[in-house]
Amino acid sequence: MTFTLHGIGVSRGIAIGKVHLIDHTQIEVNEFTLPKQSLADEILRFENAVRVARQQLKCIHDNIPDDPSNTSNDIGAFIEIHLLMLEDSSLVETPIELIKTQHCNAEWALKVQCDKLIKVFEGMDDPYLSSRKEDVQHVVSRIQRILRGYTELPSDHSDKNIANSIVLADDLTPADTVLMQNNGVLAFATEYGGKTSHTAILARSLGIPAIVGLRGVRHLIQHDDILIVDGFLGVLLVNPDEACLAHYHEKQQEDKRQRTILNKIKRQPCNTLDGTPITLYANIEFPEDMTAVKRVGGKGVGLYRTEFLYVNRDTVPDEEEHFNAYRRVVTSLKGAPVTIRTLDLGADKQIDGGRQAGSLVTNPALGLRAIRLCLRDLKLFKAQVRAIYRASALGPVKMMIPMVSSLQEIQQVQQLIKEVEQELQQQSIKFDPNIPLGVMVEVPAMALCIDLFAPHVDFFSIGTNDLIQYTLAIDRVDDSVNYLYEPLHPAVLRLIKTSIIEANKAGKAIGMCGEMASDPRYIRLLLGLGLRTFSVNPESFLEIKKIIANTDMKGLSRQANRMLRTYSQADMISLLDTINN
Repeated sequence: MTFTLHGIGVSRGIAIGKVHLIDHTQIEVNEFTLPKQSLADEILRFENAVRVARQQLKCIHDNIPDDPSNTSNDIGAFIEIHLLMLEDSSLVETPIELIKTQHCNAEWALKVQCDKLIKVFEGMDDPYLSSRKEDVQHVVSRIQRILRGYTELPSDHSDKNIANSIVLADDLTPADTVLMQNNGVLAFATEYGGKTSHTAILARSLGIPAIVGLRGVRHLIQHDDILIVDGFLGVLLVNPDEACLAHYHEKQQEDKRQRTILNKIKRQPCNTLDGTPITLYANIEFPEDMTAVKRVGGKGVGLYRTEFLYVNRDTVPDEEEHFNAYRRVVTSLKGAPVTIRTLDLGADKQIDGGRQAGSLVTNPALGLRAIRLCLRDLKLFKAQVRAIYRASALGPVKMMIPMVSSLQEIQQVQQLIKEVEQELQQQSIKFDPNIPLGVMVEVPAMALCIDLFAPHVDFFSIGTNDLIQYTLAIDRVDDSVNYLYEPLHPAVLRLIKTSIIEANKAGKAIGMCGEMASDPRYIRLLLGLGLRTFSVNPESFLEIKKIIANTDMKGLSRQANRMLRTYSQADMISLLDTINN
Protein backbone atom coordinates (compact mmCIF):
# COMPACT_ATOMS: atom_id res chain seq x y z
CA MET A 1 0.00 0.00 0.00
CA THR A 2 1.26 3.46 -0.90
CA PHE A 3 1.08 6.20 1.74
CA THR A 4 2.89 9.38 2.78
CA LEU A 5 4.26 10.51 6.15
CA HIS A 6 5.40 13.99 7.13
CA GLY A 7 8.31 14.86 9.41
CA ILE A 8 11.06 17.46 9.64
CA GLY A 9 13.50 17.65 6.76
CA VAL A 10 16.92 18.20 8.37
CA SER A 11 19.26 17.40 5.49
CA ARG A 12 18.27 18.21 1.96
CA GLY A 13 18.22 15.81 -0.97
CA ILE A 14 16.20 12.89 -2.33
CA ALA A 15 16.89 9.19 -1.77
CA ILE A 16 15.09 6.12 -3.13
CA GLY A 17 15.74 2.63 -1.82
CA LYS A 18 14.81 -0.27 0.43
CA VAL A 19 14.40 0.28 4.15
CA HIS A 20 16.87 -1.04 6.71
CA LEU A 21 15.23 -1.14 10.15
CA ILE A 22 17.25 -0.64 13.30
CA ASP A 23 15.30 -1.73 16.36
CA HIS A 24 15.95 0.14 19.58
CA THR A 25 13.01 -1.39 21.43
CA GLN A 26 12.56 0.34 24.75
CA ILE A 27 13.08 -1.95 27.73
CA GLU A 28 10.15 -1.94 30.12
CA VAL A 29 11.31 -1.12 33.63
CA ASN A 30 9.47 -2.19 36.78
CA GLU A 31 10.09 -1.15 40.38
CA PHE A 32 11.15 -3.66 43.01
CA THR A 33 11.69 -3.07 46.71
CA LEU A 34 14.95 -4.59 47.96
CA PRO A 35 15.89 -5.66 51.48
CA LYS A 36 18.56 -3.56 53.16
CA GLN A 37 21.13 -6.35 52.99
CA SER A 38 20.84 -6.45 49.16
CA LEU A 39 21.50 -2.76 48.55
CA ALA A 40 25.30 -3.05 48.42
CA ASP A 41 25.09 -5.77 45.75
CA GLU A 42 22.55 -3.69 43.77
CA ILE A 43 24.81 -0.66 43.84
CA LEU A 44 27.71 -2.83 42.66
CA ARG A 45 25.52 -4.19 39.83
CA PHE A 46 24.73 -0.63 38.73
CA GLU A 47 28.38 0.45 38.91
CA ASN A 48 29.41 -2.57 36.84
CA ALA A 49 26.78 -1.69 34.20
CA VAL A 50 28.16 1.85 33.95
CA ARG A 51 31.68 0.43 33.65
CA VAL A 52 30.64 -1.94 30.83
CA ALA A 53 28.83 0.92 29.05
CA ARG A 54 32.02 2.96 29.25
CA GLN A 55 34.06 0.06 27.85
CA GLN A 56 31.60 -0.40 24.98
CA LEU A 57 31.75 3.24 23.98
CA LYS A 58 35.54 3.32 24.17
CA CYS A 59 35.69 0.20 21.99
CA ILE A 60 33.36 1.76 19.43
CA HIS A 61 35.31 5.02 19.52
CA ASP A 62 38.62 3.23 18.96
CA ASN A 63 37.24 1.34 15.95
CA ILE A 64 35.72 4.21 14.01
CA PRO A 65 36.88 3.86 10.39
CA ASP A 66 38.84 6.75 8.89
CA ASP A 67 37.33 8.63 5.98
CA PRO A 68 38.55 11.51 3.83
CA SER A 69 35.58 13.77 4.71
CA ASN A 70 36.53 13.84 8.42
CA THR A 71 33.07 12.57 9.37
CA SER A 72 34.83 10.03 11.60
CA ASN A 73 35.96 12.99 13.71
CA ASP A 74 32.35 14.14 13.99
CA ILE A 75 31.11 10.74 15.15
CA GLY A 76 34.03 10.37 17.52
CA ALA A 77 33.23 13.71 19.14
CA PHE A 78 29.62 12.71 19.75
CA ILE A 79 30.71 9.42 21.34
CA GLU A 80 33.08 11.42 23.53
CA ILE A 81 30.08 13.43 24.74
CA HIS A 82 28.39 10.18 25.78
CA LEU A 83 31.57 9.08 27.56
CA LEU A 84 31.61 12.36 29.46
CA MET A 85 28.00 11.79 30.50
CA LEU A 86 29.05 8.48 32.05
CA GLU A 87 31.27 10.52 34.38
CA ASP A 88 28.47 12.92 35.30
CA SER A 89 27.16 12.67 38.85
CA SER A 90 23.55 13.21 37.74
CA LEU A 91 23.66 9.88 35.88
CA VAL A 92 26.18 7.94 37.94
CA GLU A 93 25.86 9.07 41.56
CA THR A 94 22.22 10.15 41.86
CA PRO A 95 20.79 6.69 40.96
CA ILE A 96 23.03 5.17 43.65
CA GLU A 97 21.56 7.58 46.20
CA LEU A 98 18.06 6.55 45.08
CA ILE A 99 18.93 2.88 45.55
CA LYS A 100 20.16 3.66 49.07
CA THR A 101 17.25 5.86 50.15
CA GLN A 102 14.34 4.19 48.35
CA HIS A 103 15.60 0.58 48.49
CA CYS A 104 14.72 0.21 44.81
CA ASN A 105 16.34 -1.78 42.00
CA ALA A 106 19.02 -0.17 39.81
CA GLU A 107 16.82 -0.14 36.68
CA TRP A 108 14.11 1.82 38.46
CA ALA A 109 16.55 4.28 40.08
CA LEU A 110 18.07 4.99 36.67
CA LYS A 111 14.65 5.41 35.08
CA VAL A 112 13.50 7.86 37.78
CA GLN A 113 16.60 10.00 37.34
CA CYS A 114 16.40 9.81 33.55
CA ASP A 115 12.76 10.99 33.62
CA LYS A 116 13.76 13.98 35.77
CA LEU A 117 16.55 14.99 33.40
CA ILE A 118 14.31 14.57 30.35
CA LYS A 119 11.67 16.77 31.94
CA VAL A 120 14.24 19.53 32.45
CA PHE A 121 15.28 19.45 28.80
CA GLU A 122 11.70 19.27 27.53
CA GLY A 123 10.93 22.41 29.51
CA MET A 124 13.48 24.41 27.53
CA ASP A 125 12.07 26.62 24.79
CA ASP A 126 15.25 26.56 22.74
CA PRO A 127 14.94 23.62 20.29
CA TYR A 128 18.70 23.16 20.22
CA LEU A 129 18.86 22.66 23.98
CA SER A 130 15.64 20.67 24.16
CA SER A 131 16.97 18.16 21.63
CA ARG A 132 19.92 17.37 23.90
CA LYS A 133 17.60 15.12 25.91
CA GLU A 134 18.33 12.51 23.24
CA ASP A 135 21.88 12.13 24.54
CA VAL A 136 20.53 11.28 27.97
CA GLN A 137 18.16 8.72 26.47
CA HIS A 138 20.93 7.10 24.42
CA VAL A 139 23.25 6.68 27.39
CA VAL A 140 20.52 5.52 29.78
CA SER A 141 19.23 3.00 27.24
CA ARG A 142 22.72 1.53 26.94
CA ILE A 143 23.04 1.11 30.72
CA GLN A 144 19.52 -0.37 30.99
CA ARG A 145 20.29 -2.99 28.36
CA ILE A 146 23.45 -3.98 30.20
CA LEU A 147 21.52 -4.24 33.49
CA ARG A 148 19.14 -6.60 31.68
CA GLY A 149 21.99 -8.77 30.45
CA TYR A 150 22.35 -7.45 26.88
CA THR A 151 26.12 -7.00 26.77
CA GLU A 152 26.68 -7.07 23.01
CA LEU A 153 27.77 -3.87 21.33
CA PRO A 154 24.72 -2.04 19.90
CA SER A 155 26.74 -1.37 16.77
CA ASP A 156 26.84 -5.11 16.04
CA HIS A 157 23.88 -4.88 13.64
CA SER A 158 24.29 -6.98 10.54
CA ASP A 159 25.52 -4.69 7.77
CA LYS A 160 24.83 -7.09 4.90
CA ASN A 161 21.85 -5.11 3.64
CA ILE A 162 22.78 -1.65 4.81
CA ALA A 163 24.55 -0.56 1.60
CA ASN A 164 22.26 1.41 -0.74
CA SER A 165 19.48 1.33 1.86
CA ILE A 166 17.49 3.90 3.83
CA VAL A 167 18.03 3.51 7.56
CA LEU A 168 14.88 3.78 9.66
CA ALA A 169 14.98 3.86 13.47
CA ASP A 170 13.35 5.42 16.49
CA ASP A 171 16.53 7.43 16.78
CA LEU A 172 20.19 6.98 15.89
CA THR A 173 23.01 7.01 18.39
CA PRO A 174 26.55 8.05 17.46
CA ALA A 175 27.46 4.37 17.84
CA ASP A 176 24.90 3.45 15.15
CA THR A 177 26.56 5.82 12.72
CA VAL A 178 29.86 3.95 13.06
CA LEU A 179 28.11 1.07 11.31
CA MET A 180 26.75 3.30 8.57
CA GLN A 181 29.89 5.25 7.85
CA ASN A 182 31.51 4.24 4.56
CA ASN A 183 28.76 1.65 3.96
CA GLY A 184 26.83 3.58 1.33
CA VAL A 185 23.72 4.45 3.34
CA LEU A 186 21.36 6.50 1.17
CA ALA A 187 19.39 8.35 3.85
CA PHE A 188 18.20 8.45 7.48
CA ALA A 189 14.62 8.58 8.76
CA THR A 190 13.81 8.58 12.48
CA GLU A 191 10.80 8.84 14.76
CA TYR A 192 12.42 11.37 17.06
CA GLY A 193 14.87 14.23 16.81
CA GLY A 194 14.92 17.81 15.59
CA LYS A 195 16.97 20.11 13.39
CA THR A 196 19.79 20.22 15.95
CA SER A 197 19.77 16.54 16.94
CA HIS A 198 22.89 14.42 16.42
CA THR A 199 21.10 12.53 13.66
CA ALA A 200 20.49 15.78 11.81
CA ILE A 201 24.04 17.03 12.27
CA LEU A 202 25.59 13.74 11.17
CA ALA A 203 23.31 13.48 8.15
CA ARG A 204 24.37 16.95 7.03
CA SER A 205 27.98 16.06 7.74
CA LEU A 206 27.66 12.92 5.59
CA GLY A 207 25.80 14.92 2.95
CA ILE A 208 22.81 12.57 2.76
CA PRO A 209 19.04 13.28 2.98
CA ALA A 210 17.36 12.88 6.36
CA ILE A 211 13.95 13.28 7.98
CA VAL A 212 13.30 13.24 11.73
CA GLY A 213 10.16 13.51 13.86
CA LEU A 214 8.24 10.75 12.03
CA ARG A 215 6.34 9.63 15.13
CA GLY A 216 5.12 6.02 14.99
CA VAL A 217 6.74 5.35 11.63
CA ARG A 218 8.32 2.02 12.65
CA HIS A 219 4.89 0.50 13.28
CA LEU A 220 3.92 1.28 9.69
CA ILE A 221 7.05 0.13 7.84
CA GLN A 222 8.21 -3.42 7.20
CA HIS A 223 11.48 -4.91 6.01
CA ASP A 224 12.12 -4.50 2.27
CA ASP A 225 9.52 -1.73 1.86
CA ILE A 226 10.56 0.79 -0.78
CA LEU A 227 10.94 4.33 0.55
CA ILE A 228 11.42 7.77 -0.92
CA VAL A 229 13.02 10.30 1.42
CA ASP A 230 12.41 13.91 0.40
CA GLY A 231 14.72 15.88 2.67
CA PHE A 232 13.60 19.16 1.11
CA LEU A 233 9.97 18.82 2.18
CA GLY A 234 10.38 16.39 5.08
CA VAL A 235 8.19 13.84 3.30
CA LEU A 236 8.56 10.04 3.47
CA LEU A 237 6.74 8.06 0.76
CA VAL A 238 6.21 4.35 1.41
CA ASN A 239 5.92 1.81 -1.46
CA PRO A 240 5.30 4.46 -4.12
CA ASP A 241 3.64 3.52 -7.41
CA GLU A 242 5.41 3.71 -10.77
CA ALA A 243 4.23 7.24 -11.53
CA CYS A 244 5.46 8.51 -8.16
CA LEU A 245 8.80 6.73 -8.59
CA ALA A 246 9.24 8.23 -12.04
CA HIS A 247 8.45 11.71 -10.70
CA TYR A 248 10.98 11.41 -7.88
CA HIS A 249 13.65 9.87 -10.09
CA GLU A 250 13.30 12.99 -12.23
CA LYS A 251 13.48 15.24 -9.14
CA GLN A 252 16.51 13.29 -7.97
CA GLN A 253 18.27 13.88 -11.27
CA GLU A 254 17.38 17.57 -11.18
CA ASP A 255 18.77 17.80 -7.64
CA LYS A 256 22.00 16.18 -8.83
CA ARG A 257 22.20 18.66 -11.70
CA GLN A 258 21.71 21.58 -9.32
CA ARG A 259 24.36 20.21 -6.97
CA THR A 260 26.76 19.91 -9.90
CA ILE A 261 26.08 23.53 -10.84
CA LEU A 262 26.56 24.68 -7.25
CA ASN A 263 29.77 22.70 -6.89
CA LYS A 264 31.18 24.55 -9.89
CA ILE A 265 30.95 27.86 -8.04
CA LYS A 266 32.45 26.42 -4.84
CA ARG A 267 35.92 27.84 -5.54
CA GLN A 268 34.82 30.95 -7.41
CA PRO A 269 35.09 34.37 -5.72
CA CYS A 270 31.85 35.64 -4.18
CA ASN A 271 30.93 38.61 -6.38
CA THR A 272 27.71 40.00 -7.83
CA LEU A 273 27.19 40.16 -11.60
CA ASP A 274 28.58 43.70 -11.73
CA GLY A 275 31.66 42.70 -9.72
CA THR A 276 30.68 43.90 -6.23
CA PRO A 277 32.64 41.74 -3.75
CA ILE A 278 30.56 40.06 -1.05
CA THR A 279 31.96 38.31 2.03
CA LEU A 280 30.27 34.96 2.69
CA TYR A 281 30.96 33.01 5.88
CA ALA A 282 29.35 29.99 7.53
CA ASN A 283 27.52 29.53 10.85
CA ILE A 284 28.38 26.53 13.02
CA GLU A 285 27.18 25.10 16.35
CA PHE A 286 29.65 22.23 16.82
CA PRO A 287 33.28 21.68 15.83
CA GLU A 288 31.88 18.75 13.81
CA ASP A 289 30.04 21.23 11.55
CA MET A 290 33.39 22.09 9.97
CA THR A 291 33.00 19.00 7.78
CA ALA A 292 29.96 20.56 6.12
CA VAL A 293 31.69 23.95 5.89
CA LYS A 294 34.62 22.40 4.03
CA ARG A 295 32.29 20.49 1.73
CA VAL A 296 30.77 23.75 0.44
CA GLY A 297 34.09 25.57 0.20
CA GLY A 298 33.54 27.90 3.17
CA LYS A 299 36.53 30.15 3.85
CA GLY A 300 35.61 31.32 7.32
CA VAL A 301 33.11 31.11 10.17
CA GLY A 302 31.07 34.22 10.91
CA LEU A 303 29.23 32.74 13.87
CA TYR A 304 30.39 29.93 16.13
CA ARG A 305 27.69 29.28 18.73
CA THR A 306 29.28 27.88 21.90
CA GLU A 307 26.19 26.84 23.87
CA PHE A 308 26.69 23.11 23.16
CA LEU A 309 29.51 23.07 25.71
CA TYR A 310 27.09 23.81 28.54
CA VAL A 311 24.32 21.25 28.01
CA ASN A 312 23.80 17.71 29.36
CA ARG A 313 25.65 18.45 32.58
CA ASP A 314 25.25 19.91 36.06
CA THR A 315 28.71 21.51 36.06
CA VAL A 316 30.04 24.22 33.77
CA PRO A 317 32.79 23.45 31.25
CA ASP A 318 36.27 24.40 32.35
CA GLU A 319 38.81 26.40 30.38
CA GLU A 320 40.41 23.31 28.84
CA GLU A 321 37.11 22.04 27.44
CA HIS A 322 36.50 25.44 25.86
CA PHE A 323 40.02 25.59 24.47
CA ASN A 324 39.93 22.09 22.97
CA ALA A 325 36.66 22.82 21.17
CA TYR A 326 37.91 26.16 19.79
CA ARG A 327 41.27 24.65 18.85
CA ARG A 328 39.56 22.09 16.62
CA VAL A 329 37.70 24.80 14.72
CA VAL A 330 40.59 27.25 14.43
CA THR A 331 43.09 24.66 13.22
CA SER A 332 40.65 23.15 10.72
CA LEU A 333 40.16 26.59 9.12
CA LYS A 334 43.89 26.77 8.31
CA GLY A 335 44.23 30.54 8.49
CA ALA A 336 40.65 31.53 7.69
CA PRO A 337 38.89 33.62 10.38
CA VAL A 338 36.38 32.41 12.98
CA THR A 339 34.07 34.59 15.05
CA ILE A 340 33.35 32.95 18.40
CA ARG A 341 30.18 34.15 20.07
CA THR A 342 30.32 34.00 23.85
CA LEU A 343 27.73 32.12 25.89
CA ASP A 344 24.12 32.91 24.94
CA LEU A 345 22.19 31.04 27.62
CA GLY A 346 20.24 32.00 30.72
CA ALA A 347 16.78 32.61 32.19
CA ASP A 348 14.77 29.56 31.08
CA LYS A 349 17.94 27.85 29.80
CA GLN A 350 20.08 27.57 32.90
CA ILE A 351 23.56 26.17 32.57
CA ASP A 352 22.87 23.78 35.43
CA GLY A 353 19.62 22.43 34.02
CA GLY A 354 17.51 24.94 35.89
CA ARG A 355 18.55 23.93 39.38
CA GLN A 356 19.75 27.37 40.43
CA ALA A 357 17.75 28.96 43.18
CA GLY A 358 15.85 32.10 42.34
CA SER A 359 12.51 33.58 41.54
CA LEU A 360 10.36 32.44 38.66
CA VAL A 361 11.09 34.38 35.46
CA THR A 362 7.87 35.43 33.75
CA ASN A 363 9.49 36.44 30.45
CA PRO A 364 12.85 34.66 30.12
CA ALA A 365 13.62 36.27 26.75
CA LEU A 366 13.94 39.58 28.62
CA GLY A 367 15.69 38.15 31.66
CA LEU A 368 19.16 37.15 32.83
CA ARG A 369 20.66 35.75 29.66
CA ALA A 370 23.68 36.04 27.35
CA ILE A 371 26.09 38.85 28.36
CA ARG A 372 23.92 39.72 31.37
CA LEU A 373 24.41 36.22 32.77
CA CYS A 374 28.14 36.25 31.95
CA LEU A 375 28.72 39.56 33.73
CA ARG A 376 26.80 38.27 36.74
CA ASP A 377 29.07 35.20 36.90
CA LEU A 378 32.54 36.42 35.96
CA LYS A 379 34.19 33.12 36.89
CA LEU A 380 32.02 31.39 34.30
CA PHE A 381 32.74 34.07 31.70
CA LYS A 382 36.45 34.35 32.38
CA ALA A 383 37.09 30.67 31.62
CA GLN A 384 35.57 31.15 28.17
CA VAL A 385 37.42 34.40 27.44
CA ARG A 386 40.75 32.84 28.44
CA ALA A 387 40.10 29.87 26.15
CA ILE A 388 39.20 32.17 23.24
CA TYR A 389 42.39 34.17 23.72
CA ARG A 390 44.49 31.00 23.92
CA ALA A 391 42.90 29.74 20.71
CA SER A 392 43.80 33.02 19.00
CA ALA A 393 47.45 31.93 19.01
CA LEU A 394 46.51 29.19 16.53
CA GLY A 395 44.78 31.34 13.91
CA PRO A 396 42.65 34.46 13.31
CA VAL A 397 39.92 34.66 15.96
CA LYS A 398 37.28 37.30 16.66
CA MET A 399 35.17 37.45 19.82
CA MET A 400 31.52 38.50 19.65
CA ILE A 401 29.24 39.42 22.55
CA PRO A 402 25.48 38.67 22.33
CA MET A 403 22.55 40.80 23.54
CA VAL A 404 24.52 43.94 24.34
CA SER A 405 22.25 46.90 25.10
CA SER A 406 24.46 49.30 27.08
CA LEU A 407 27.94 50.78 26.84
CA GLN A 408 28.59 49.70 30.43
CA GLU A 409 28.39 46.05 29.36
CA ILE A 410 31.06 46.59 26.71
CA GLN A 411 33.29 48.40 29.21
CA GLN A 412 32.94 45.53 31.71
CA VAL A 413 33.91 43.04 28.99
CA GLN A 414 36.92 45.13 28.05
CA GLN A 415 38.03 45.28 31.69
CA LEU A 416 37.83 41.49 31.92
CA ILE A 417 39.84 41.19 28.68
CA LYS A 418 42.60 43.34 30.20
CA GLU A 419 42.75 41.04 33.21
CA VAL A 420 42.91 37.96 31.00
CA GLU A 421 45.67 39.44 28.84
CA GLN A 422 47.76 40.30 31.91
CA GLU A 423 47.33 36.82 33.36
CA LEU A 424 48.25 35.08 30.11
CA GLN A 425 51.34 37.26 29.74
CA GLN A 426 52.43 36.47 33.30
CA GLN A 427 51.93 32.75 32.58
CA SER A 428 53.85 33.01 29.28
CA ILE A 429 50.83 31.72 27.34
CA LYS A 430 50.67 32.87 23.74
CA PHE A 431 47.67 34.81 22.38
CA ASP A 432 46.83 37.46 19.80
CA PRO A 433 46.78 40.83 21.60
CA ASN A 434 44.71 42.33 18.78
CA ILE A 435 41.64 40.09 18.81
CA PRO A 436 38.76 42.07 17.27
CA LEU A 437 35.85 42.56 19.69
CA GLY A 438 32.38 42.72 18.20
CA VAL A 439 28.77 42.82 19.35
CA MET A 440 25.51 41.39 18.11
CA VAL A 441 22.86 43.80 16.87
CA GLU A 442 19.79 42.00 18.20
CA VAL A 443 18.34 44.52 20.64
CA PRO A 444 16.66 47.59 19.08
CA ALA A 445 18.61 49.81 21.51
CA MET A 446 21.84 48.67 19.85
CA ALA A 447 20.50 49.15 16.32
CA LEU A 448 19.41 52.71 17.11
CA CYS A 449 22.68 53.68 18.81
CA ILE A 450 25.37 52.10 16.66
CA ASP A 451 27.03 55.48 16.21
CA LEU A 452 27.49 55.67 20.00
CA PHE A 453 28.78 52.10 20.34
CA ALA A 454 31.03 52.11 17.26
CA PRO A 455 34.06 53.85 18.87
CA HIS A 456 34.22 51.07 21.47
CA VAL A 457 34.04 47.93 19.29
CA ASP A 458 35.63 46.59 16.11
CA PHE A 459 32.64 45.10 14.29
CA PHE A 460 28.90 44.39 14.39
CA SER A 461 26.80 41.39 13.38
CA ILE A 462 23.02 41.56 12.99
CA GLY A 463 21.17 38.72 14.68
CA THR A 464 17.79 38.86 13.03
CA ASN A 465 16.17 36.09 15.08
CA ASP A 466 16.11 38.16 18.27
CA LEU A 467 16.02 41.56 16.56
CA ILE A 468 12.69 40.67 14.96
CA GLN A 469 11.38 39.20 18.22
CA TYR A 470 12.25 42.26 20.30
CA THR A 471 11.22 44.80 17.66
CA LEU A 472 7.76 43.30 17.19
CA ALA A 473 7.28 42.34 20.88
CA ILE A 474 6.47 38.71 20.15
CA ASP A 475 7.88 35.49 21.56
CA ARG A 476 9.02 33.58 18.49
CA VAL A 477 8.62 30.19 20.25
CA ASP A 478 5.08 30.95 21.45
CA ASP A 479 2.66 29.27 19.03
CA SER A 480 -0.13 31.67 19.96
CA VAL A 481 1.74 34.76 18.66
CA ASN A 482 4.59 33.59 16.44
CA TYR A 483 2.45 34.23 13.35
CA LEU A 484 3.41 37.88 13.94
CA TYR A 485 7.09 37.05 13.39
CA GLU A 486 7.68 38.95 10.14
CA PRO A 487 11.18 39.67 8.76
CA LEU A 488 9.68 42.02 6.15
CA HIS A 489 8.03 44.31 8.70
CA PRO A 490 9.15 47.86 7.81
CA ALA A 491 10.31 48.46 11.40
CA VAL A 492 12.68 45.50 11.14
CA LEU A 493 13.97 46.54 7.73
CA ARG A 494 14.49 50.11 8.90
CA LEU A 495 16.55 48.94 11.87
CA ILE A 496 18.67 46.78 9.55
CA LYS A 497 19.16 49.66 7.13
CA THR A 498 20.00 52.11 9.94
CA SER A 499 22.50 49.67 11.44
CA ILE A 500 24.30 49.22 8.13
CA ILE A 501 24.42 52.97 7.38
CA GLU A 502 25.70 53.95 10.84
CA ALA A 503 28.32 51.20 10.95
CA ASN A 504 29.59 52.21 7.51
CA LYS A 505 29.74 55.85 8.58
CA ALA A 506 31.85 54.86 11.57
CA GLY A 507 34.13 52.75 9.41
CA LYS A 508 33.23 49.55 11.27
CA ALA A 509 32.50 46.22 9.59
CA ILE A 510 28.92 44.95 9.83
CA GLY A 511 27.44 41.66 8.70
CA MET A 512 24.43 39.48 9.36
CA CYS A 513 24.49 36.03 10.94
CA GLY A 514 20.77 35.57 11.72
CA GLU A 515 18.44 33.20 9.87
CA MET A 516 17.35 35.97 7.51
CA ALA A 517 20.82 35.86 5.92
CA SER A 518 20.36 32.14 5.17
CA ASP A 519 16.97 32.57 3.51
CA PRO A 520 17.25 32.79 -0.31
CA ARG A 521 14.14 34.98 -0.45
CA TYR A 522 15.85 37.87 1.34
CA ILE A 523 19.37 37.93 -0.14
CA ARG A 524 18.77 40.53 -2.86
CA LEU A 525 16.68 42.64 -0.49
CA LEU A 526 19.55 42.67 2.03
CA LEU A 527 22.06 43.49 -0.70
CA GLY A 528 19.82 46.39 -1.69
CA LEU A 529 19.78 47.59 1.92
CA GLY A 530 23.58 47.73 1.82
CA LEU A 531 24.61 44.44 3.44
CA ARG A 532 27.94 43.14 2.13
CA THR A 533 28.82 40.41 4.67
CA PHE A 534 26.66 37.32 5.20
CA SER A 535 27.18 34.38 7.55
CA VAL A 536 24.87 31.50 6.68
CA ASN A 537 24.10 27.87 7.46
CA PRO A 538 26.39 25.48 5.53
CA GLU A 539 23.33 23.89 3.90
CA SER A 540 22.38 27.23 2.35
CA PHE A 541 25.92 28.38 1.57
CA LEU A 542 26.22 27.50 -2.11
CA GLU A 543 22.64 28.46 -2.92
CA ILE A 544 23.21 31.89 -1.36
CA LYS A 545 26.49 32.21 -3.26
CA LYS A 546 24.69 31.41 -6.52
CA ILE A 547 22.03 34.07 -5.87
CA ILE A 548 24.73 36.65 -5.17
CA ALA A 549 26.59 35.68 -8.35
CA ASN A 550 23.40 36.18 -10.40
CA THR A 551 22.47 39.54 -8.85
CA ASP A 552 22.87 42.85 -10.67
CA MET A 553 23.20 45.64 -8.10
CA LYS A 554 21.90 48.27 -10.50
CA GLY A 555 18.62 49.66 -9.21
CA LEU A 556 18.54 47.20 -6.31
CA SER A 557 18.94 49.87 -3.63
CA ARG A 558 15.97 51.86 -4.96
CA GLN A 559 13.76 48.76 -5.00
CA ALA A 560 14.84 47.71 -1.49
CA ASN A 561 14.17 51.16 -0.06
CA ARG A 562 10.58 50.96 -1.29
CA MET A 563 10.12 48.06 1.13
CA LEU A 564 10.87 50.44 4.00
CA ARG A 565 7.72 52.40 3.16
CA THR A 566 5.44 49.41 2.61
CA TYR A 567 3.17 47.94 5.26
CA SER A 568 0.59 45.92 3.31
CA GLN A 569 1.45 42.21 3.36
CA ALA A 570 0.37 41.82 -0.27
CA ASP A 571 2.46 44.81 -1.36
CA MET A 572 5.52 43.52 0.53
CA ILE A 573 5.31 40.12 -1.18
CA SER A 574 4.78 41.76 -4.56
CA LEU A 575 7.82 44.03 -4.09
CA LEU A 576 9.95 41.11 -2.91
CA ASP A 577 8.94 39.14 -6.02
CA THR A 578 10.01 42.09 -8.16
CA ILE A 579 13.39 42.25 -6.42
CA ASN A 580 13.93 38.51 -6.86
CA ASN A 581 12.99 38.41 -10.56
